[in-house]
Amino acid sequence: MALATAGLPAWARPVAATAGSRQPGSLPFPHLPAGTESIHQIEHVVVLMMENHSFDNLLGMVPHQVAARGSVDGLTVRRGRVTNFNPGAGGGRVYAHHASSPCQLTGEPSQTWNASHQSYDGGRNDGFVLASGPIAMRYWDQLDLPFTYSLVKHFPIGERFFASVLAQTYPNRRFFFAGTASGTVNEHADLSATAPNGTIFDRLDAHKINWANYYQDVPTALLVPGVASGTARQARFRKMDQFYSDVAAGKLPQVTILDPNYGTTSEENPQDVQVGEQFIAQVVHALMRAPTWKRTALFITYDEHGGYYDHVPPPRAIKPDSTPPQLEPGDVPGAYDRYGFRVPLIVVSPWARKNYASRIVQDHTSLDAFIEYKWNLPAMTFRDANAAPMTDYFDFKRPAFASPPPLAPAPPLGPGLARCSAAGLKPPLPTTKYDG
Repeated sequence: MALATAGLPAWARPVAATAGSRQPGSLPFPHLPAGTESIHQIEHVVVLMMENHSFDNLLGMVPHQVAARGSVDGLTVRRGRVTNFNPGAGGGRVYAHHASSPCQLTGEPSQTWNASHQSYDGGRNDGFVLASGPIAMRYWDQLDLPFTYSLVKHFPIGERFFASVLAQTYPNRRFFFAGTASGTVNEHADLSATAPNGTIFDRLDAHKINWANYYQDVPTALLVPGVASGTARQARFRKMDQFYSDVAAGKLPQVTILDPNYGTTSEENPQDVQVGEQFIAQVVHALMRAPTWKRTALFITYDEHGGYYDHVPPPRAIKPDSTPPQLEPGDVPGAYDRYGFRVPLIVVSPWARKNYASRIVQDHTSLDAFIEYKWNLPAMTFRDANAAPMTDYFDFKRPAFASPPPLAPAPPLGPGLARCSAAGLKPPLPTTKYDG
């Protein structure tokens, strides 16, 4: 499996489960009591997880379009042409190409267990077109996503931030919530499967760390059974309008999970990606204007690659536990021992390292590891116990962005919305009162 980690330095490769690995239930700082804070500069951790785009699909043109970001590991351009390609069904080459519209209306690339493994193809990453057709090779750039690219101009990004598993939304989000997918491999699996070692929310409640899941249409934490059981838990699930009012009033919880609208603003196919861009801008500007900004860390990422091409083979990962994937007849053999494809990761905080790009291998459980590191919480599984805790994105000696930098406006929705509407998709405009 050497292809899987080709080009990565030894220190960036994930550790295998050995006798020396951290165990589930262990603390980041075993000599300190659980619940002890270690990062006093950050009081509010916010995670916004969008939908279904790979790193190359959204940020692949960063090294060619953002000044001082030429070393970012994105798409390869020679003589003005992107040279990354996959073989097509007839044997010809299908090159990565700029999408002609912000709409995703010409078919949906597949991110199923089988399609993802076919795309991976033993580390060659040459099966995207065979799995999904030429649409898998589309990308968007600074012209389409000016706000996102302006964030990347200033704030750190993860060049080796991977989804947790080569599969769809449900198992990847369950990795974030519980450090494991508990056997799920798709969006039709048995969702009654509980998290044997509990969830990150259980850890927060046990140590009286205030948290909330704000959502536009549905909170995805409900993918784990029992998360919303009880009156106290139910009060932690709040509509997105309350997020904006809580932020403005300085009432941001210590840990905040944000869910977009999964039919309009999440950027999932077949949505208009610029509607999601507007939503991201609203969230960022709300946090930057809040009285809590100077003590906030926002992680913007995506749950999985959505079937879109990325050129970096996902490396091996430590198995989270002893529960294997619930594979069905015809499924590609496999285990939870490899990450999914790269997804975008942007860290927005006054304490963020300016222009930094991390090459440390991380995944969704690294978000858990950061939370666990900050409050010295016990790990849920082998995966989050041994995940890199993402402290490398910060310089806690001085806040480089105590005053937020100027950011490009999100694109106006008129033309893009009209194109999508003409093709049959009619996403509503985001609430304008929160526009940045």
